[in-house]
Amino acid sequence: MSAPIYWREKLYRYRLVASYCDKCNKKYYPPRPVCLQCGNTELREVKLPNTGTLISFTTVYQTFPEFSKLAPYVIGIIRLDDGTTIVAQLTDVDQIELKEGIRVEAVFRKMYEDGESGLIYYGTKFRPVSR
Repeated sequence: MSAPIYWREKLYRYRLVASYCDKCNKKYYPPRPVCLQCGNTELREVKLPNTGTLISFTTVYQTFPEFSKLAPYVIGIIRLDDGTTIVAQLTDVDQIELKEGIRVEAVFRKMYEDGESGLIYYGTKFRPVSR
């Protein structure tokens, strides 16, 4: 991914921000300019909660070149506390410790690097909530 594209997407990559349609109460993450339900173009930004529940997860072994240093890594389907469902990478946990239904929280982490001397890309990942 190019640096300009990543920069344009930083709002939802760095913070959990969705677009919300007031006409049909539909929420989109990542944000979209048009509601797929009713065609409304006047969507507003809403902040999503930083916590949720892990619904399902899997380990990725084969991946794109920019993520190869991270493999294997775990991604999960997360239902945030407001009901929004998103897919995100999980961090700070052994897969052995993971189970469906655990509470998770958003954290800001390194996503990947663009070669040895290239840009470092950051974003939101999720980890189990400390008890």
